Amino acid sequence: MNNLHLNSENKSFGGKLGFYSHPSTTCNGEMRFAIYQPPQAAEKPVPVLYFLSGLTCTEENFMIKAGAQYWAAKYGMILVAPDTSPRNTGIPGEDDEWDIGTGAGFYVDATKKPWQSHYQMYTYITQELPTVINSNFPTLPDQQSIFGHSMGGHGALICALRNPQKYKSVSAFAPIAAPMICDWGQTIFSLYLGDNQENWQAYDASQLIQKLGYHSSILIDQGTADQFLTNQLLPEEFIQACEKVNQPLNFRYQPEYDHSYYFIASFIADHIHHHAIALGLA
Repeated sequence: MNNLHLNSENKSFGGKLGFYSHPSTTCNGEMRFAIYQPPQAAEKPVPVLYFLSGLTCTEENFMIKAGAQYWAAKYGMILVAPDTSPRNTGIPGEDDEWDIGTGAGFYVDATKKPWQSHYQMYTYITQELPTVINSNFPTLPDQQSIFGHSMGGHGALICALRNPQKYKSVSAFAPIAAPMICDWGQTIFSLYLGDNQENWQAYDASQLIQKLGYHSSILIDQGTADQFLTNQLLPEEFIQACEKVNQPLNFRYQPEYDHSYYFIASFIADHIHHHAIALGLA
């Protein structure tokens, strides 16, 4: 099975949830992911929906907390949740801060030492991981979509905007919408990409949407009680960027919701339905 190692497996809503590890040539070490195969996948290939998680998360958080398997089983789609960074690389300081290094891959391809030797998350998510999934599981390779939360919302947006032919749809929960002008983004981009801000633009959704656009409406949910709303997430930047280029956007402020998985679980049905429509399942 292509050097895949099954770490654990559980039955869930008639399908099966597996946690895997595999050697990654892109990230130069072991990478992990979770995959939910709905009952329909036992009979025929099905579409795939990728979920990118936020800072400090692993491949487990989404599958444990979001309540997504019920809806994936209803529509008949595979769910894939990769880890958020390489781990145990030996890079000095990778475990010192919660928002740098381990758990903070930021879905970019690092170009600065020492990060560049392992932190190639953009290429991993858009190229290597889909190849692994499509080679080992009953997927429809040309039917895939992507969504994510916070750092992963940022990741989903940039992956979809830069690869519209690969992703039928994109959505996000509380994404880091303009990383070039928030502390999280500026810190990470400086470390991983260097100080030339022209190189940062390739990983900023508010910049990319104005240059590239997207072929279909983007769904974003944002809680109004999110503690990161005004200083890190900056959704108004993305809203304004979409307005400039007439990009269809379904942006929903959700009163009193915070940044947690309680928020994600509350609206997960809407997001999976959004993708099910694009993937021809609803």
